Amino acid sequence: MAKTLFDKVWDSHVVKRIKNGPDVLFIDRHMIHEVTSPVAFLGLKNRRISVLYPKRTFATADHNTPTKNQHLPITDPESKNQLEALEKNANEHGISYWGLGHKKNGIVHVVGPEYGITQPGATIVCGDSHTSTHGAFGAIAFGIGTSEVEMVLATQCIMQPKPKKMRITIDGKLNNGVTPKDIALFIISKLTTSGATGYFVEYHGEVFRELSMEGRMTVCNLSIEMGARGGMIAPDSKTFEYIKDREFTPKGDDLLKTKKYWGTLFTDKGAKFDKEFFFKGSEIDPMITFGTNPGMGISITKSIPKAKDVDNGKLTYIKSLDYMGYKEGESMIGKPIDYVFIGSCTNGRIEDFRAFASIVSGRKRSKNVTAWLVPGSHKVMEAIKNEGLLEIFKDAEFELREPGCSACLAMNDDKIPPGKYAVSTSNRNFEGRQGPGARTLLASPLVAAAAAITGKITDPRSLI
Repeated sequence: MAKTLFDKVWDSHVVKRIKNGPDVLFIDRHMIHEVTSPVAFLGLKNRRISVLYPKRTFATADHNTPTKNQHLPITDPESKNQLEALEKNANEHGISYWGLGHKKNGIVHVVGPEYGITQPGATIVCGDSHTSTHGAFGAIAFGIGTSEVEMVLATQCIMQPKPKKMRITIDGKLNNGVTPKDIALFIISKLTTSGATGYFVEYHGEVFRELSMEGRMTVCNLSIEMGARGGMIAPDSKTFEYIKDREFTPKGDDLLKTKKYWGTLFTDKGAKFDKEFFFKGSEIDPMITFGTNPGMGISITKSIPKAKDVDNGKLTYIKSLDYMGYKEGESMIGKPIDYVFIGSCTNGRIEDFRAFASIVSGRKRSKNVTAWLVPGSHKVMEAIKNEGLLEIFKDAEFELREPGCSACLAMNDDKIPPGKYAVSTSNRNFEGRQGPGARTLLASPLVAAAAAITGKITDPRSLI
């Protein structure tokens, strides 16, 4: 019987099927951080049980870590308590812990692939919705809640109903200036933020095959923003080349055996999906959001749609524009901005900073723009320095910060002030996501760079 990639990975990890209920799924890799794990460990303590397979769990500090002066004591008491709890729990249970100052420290969904923790055919969970990032390697990866974090720590399994299957195919060539972030925002604008609810998505077609592994991670990262449980892309030679020789990947004979299995991870001809969508790469332009959810996105050259043209949720739509201070039918080009943020698990990799540098090189930051450049890990930060990008940023009057989630969710001091506009390469533009009253416009590193240079929304193709 023909199987999808998703079926092959899911079915091979089912420990038990519960009649008229969920599957008990074995989890290969469990990533934890300081926000969603403390209560889970407290649950273990209260039940007097330990972590079943500590070597399958990896801990890093990222969500509310400062991005300046990480060598100094943390001043925020809540952040300090959470980070100390993570370190204490990891040490007590024999779990690898990459805290502040550790050379492997960084955003959980950036460091996982960097060190070969993320592998094809694996099941990966984390108490963070953007765990879907790891699906770029042909893994089944999804976010879980705190009670489920406790369940995985205790049993290395999780109970989950098997999602339905969706395939999104995009063929053809991309237009100039279009990045993986634009592809994802385009898809979400077409499907809406609930269009993939209840599904696991496979991305298929020429456009995704041509993307780098970093680009594939960006696309899979944003799967959750259209309601999907996760997203995945079949592994290929690019995948195998990326993970080769990383710390936690198999070596020697084990690698040869594992690669045989990896080579079977593709959707069989004739396999059935519950829903399919088809798009052309030529349909996609550089994108920008104008509202308060990731589905409110348009080509940067287009005008904000009118409420009468919105199929449903007109009141919500109008409320969103009111929050953003925008009007129906307005052009996005030329709108002034105050802040630019490049970073997060969506666009905090070295490829994203290279793209940003390609626009700002030889230019100067607009004086009315405050820019936060936050690498996703220490490895990314070192690459920025080694590749000469730091000098480009300095010459253009930008400052590089230290790794962390930063202004993606504003759990540290990196908050956009009320009423200010921020062009952000992160994943969510909900009301107050980047700080109380902040107005977020999601975009690619190229669009963010163009805005940082001009002080307003600018088509990056005019600067390439």
